[in-house]
Amino acid sequence: MTTPVLQVQETLSPQAEEASTALIAVVITVVFLTLLSVVTLIFFYLYKNKGSYVTYEPAEGEPSTILQMESDSAKGREKEEYFI
Repeated sequence: MTTPVLQVQETLSPQAEEASTALIAVVITVVFLTLLSVVTLIFFYLYKNKGSYVTYEPAEGEPSTILQMESDSAKGREKEEYFI
């Protein structure tokens, strides 16, 4: 003989069902607003810091001042020693 499988169906009262629906809506709204604010903060951070680094590369038309400085210092002076 087989025993019948009991199926328990729990029905919520209309007030409890409305409360659970409202809670789900609030949680979804909070998660959405949090994600939106994080994306906004990342966007403003990336926009503000765009191109803020310095490469120290000479412009295309300018002669290299580094090579000029090295050749000037090698010509006229002896090697200087500093003791600390």
